[in-house]
Amino acid sequence: MTTISDSNLKILEDSLLNKSGDVLLHSRFRALFTLKSLKTEEAVRVISAGFQDPSALLKHELAYCLGQMKKTSALPALESVLKNTSEDPMVRHEAAEAMGAISASASLPILKQYLADPNRSVRETCEIAIAKIEWDNSEEGKQHAESLSDTTIPLYTSIDPAPPSSGLLAGQMLDTRLSLFERYRAMFALRNIGTPAAVDALAAGFSDDSTLFKHEIAFVLQNGEESEMVRHEAAEALGGIGTPEVLPHLKEWMSREDAPLVVRQSCEVAIDMWEHENSDEFQYANGLGATTPVVSIGA
Repeated sequence: MTTISDSNLKILEDSLLNKSGDVLLHSRFRALFTLKSLKTEEAVRVISAGFQDPSALLKHELAYCLGQMKKTSALPALESVLKNTSEDPMVRHEAAEAMGAISASASLPILKQYLADPNRSVRETCEIAIAKIEWDNSEEGKQHAESLSDTTIPLYTSIDPAPPSSGLLAGQMLDTRLSLFERYRAMFALRNIGTPAAVDALAAGFSDDSTLFKHEIAFVLQNGEESEMVRHEAAEALGGIGTPEVLPHLKEWMSREDAPLVVRQSCEVAIDMWEHENSDEFQYANGLGATTPVVSIGA
């Protein structure tokens, strides 16, 4: 857990919620990820207040961060987003995924209500979230959680929509007869392996007709050019790569008037991430600036 003063929390809140009306989107992202690192109830409150913003990209990231924080106090806000059928499906899907990441059994009834949602990405995400929650609360899931050592530093720190599995991973990932949950487990296991053969297997997943599935592969591969939901993930991943040849492409798509808004905004954020990767900044989540560090006081 981390702590900051009330005045610094107010700075982050004002930045994330753009109370002055002139805060750049990439600065709001830095405030968001700083709040995420706090893992406090106040941070949940501030992040949840951001769902009134018109930017689908920002709201997508708000939902993602709430899921990663694993605070059940975030569930009312996430449930409200999922229930709002006029909201962008990209945001609703991320809200459902965040509910799966928090993994509270109380979320099962609301998720089951949207298994027949008109939007495929939303209903598929609800299917996966339900399977994850049920798995987490099964004997196998509990044993898996107990086997994880608190002193072990994981290679990947984000909470995946499904835990990795072993076996004939490439075949499992591409087998449309299996549930999306099982295919996800294979996908993340391939990610963890990280060999050229594993990456080739992940790339083969782009032949799948599920936008949601390709969206998650884009996150894993840090690549992709598909629907808006996939392309925004790819743009931000490119920013995290930080190599010189990436920047011209991001600048081009940020300024293209024919590009979807979520893609242009993703490129803006990605350019800020690229600049961070090529700077001497210690961390990206520095919404308070270098002179006001967030102090860790233990987990």
